[in-house]
Amino acid sequence: MNQPIVRLFGLVTVMFAVLLAFTSRWTVFEASSLRDNPLNARGLLEQQRIDRGRIVAADGTVLARSVRSSASSRSESVYERRYPTGDEFAHAIGYYFTNLGRTGLERYRNPALNGRSANDLQTILDQLQGKKRRGDEVVTTLDPNAQQVANKALAGHEGAVVALEPRSGAVRVMASSPAYDPNDLRSTKTYEHLAKDSGGKPLVNRATQFGYAPGSTFKVVTATAAIDSGEFTRESTVEGRNDVRISGVPLQNDENESFGALTLTQGLTKSVNTVWAQVAERLGKATMARYMRRFGFDRKPQLDYPAEEMSSSGEYSGARLISPTSSRVDVGRMGIGQDKLAVTPLQMAEVAAAVANRGRLMTPHMTDRIVDPDGRTTQRISGHVQSVVMKPSTAAAVTTMMEAVVNEGTGTAAQIAGVQVAGKTGTAETQIGTAINNVWFIAFAPASAPKVAIAVTLKGVPGQGGSFAAPIAREVMERLLHD
Repeated sequence: MNQPIVRLFGLVTVMFAVLLAFTSRWTVFEASSLRDNPLNARGLLEQQRIDRGRIVAADGTVLARSVRSSASSRSESVYERRYPTGDEFAHAIGYYFTNLGRTGLERYRNPALNGRSANDLQTILDQLQGKKRRGDEVVTTLDPNAQQVANKALAGHEGAVVALEPRSGAVRVMASSPAYDPNDLRSTKTYEHLAKDSGGKPLVNRATQFGYAPGSTFKVVTATAAIDSGEFTRESTVEGRNDVRISGVPLQNDENESFGALTLTQGLTKSVNTVWAQVAERLGKATMARYMRRFGFDRKPQLDYPAEEMSSSGEYSGARLISPTSSRVDVGRMGIGQDKLAVTPLQMAEVAAAVANRGRLMTPHMTDRIVDPDGRTTQRISGHVQSVVMKPSTAAAVTTMMEAVVNEGTGTAAQIAGVQVAGKTGTAETQIGTAINNVWFIAFAPASAPKVAIAVTLKGVPGQGGSFAAPIAREVMERLLHD
């Protein structure tokens, strides 16, 4: 055999091998990633012919469903997505449209909702047998009544509310304001208008994205680190005078109020900045960082929600997350929720939930179960321990301190008749020299046997967390406790 023929044969063999490799890559090994790519319009167009599964609330209220489109023919049905509750659950559920893609739970639970079998061979066999694909139903943990209370309270504000079940991690409320009606997104002009709204940014889920300075709610993290590390007890005393030098710069208390020696319980009740800044400095960056990581800071939440639609909570330099041990961090000011902290309401709800659940942080989840078209539960999502943040004795001590905040401190507006609430207020000044602040409140109730943990934040309000955020938390907790 002459050399030219041998070389030609070799070239053809190599080209065939390359063709086989790339074909196998996209049809077998990376088929799912190609299919799930939000830019893959072909897959979305094909899914118009699938009767996509419903998304329902914990009480069975339909939050998303597919209906037969007027574009359907006798031989082939085409479906459109509808959202019966309008803007009530917009950020939690997200949207699904062929021209826009999908977000929220619609995106995260897409394989179940579009009826894709985990066994691709079974899916092919079903298609060969002429079976029409129908999606599974996603049953969520969301409570419509409490969600409605949260949305009503947030109306007219920029902010968010997240409520969790401490013992299971189930998300009961996820509300963000301003909101939008997913049904309106069928109009491309409406979507473009909302996307370009640089002021309100209604498409942004403020419960999980970006974040705000947490103010004094972060003192719960500092208190946990102080007591659990053994460096302090809740009766340890720290000087509370005004203008204590922190990192060489005087730190002021609210209204420049000055105190003598205070216990940590008194320091939390009165939310004394200089007390907690000194505590954080004594603990040091390494200890603070260790407890922050246990609470879930410095990484994205483990929620069943698209990672691209969640932000990590922690210290930031510009848009970049930095370690709490960085030389750029002022640990004293970080310990009181200032410095460079940016946190989400979901993260702060997890802080409250970890204390409420005797120190064990449960992985948050919005899905309760997946039900197939025949009514069989194919998957049940149960809570599991994400991390052990603190000892039960520490959680009990911090709970007592948070009870004092609500009973006689800055959080009295969160009191519920007949129910002991444990909470902490937070106020982050946004305009120096004015009373315009970003305000917070985190809490759980009943304190002795918690059923709900909550975080509320509002941006740019003329007051403090105890006046604006605490009443919202009280209303939502009351609704959840009475449902």
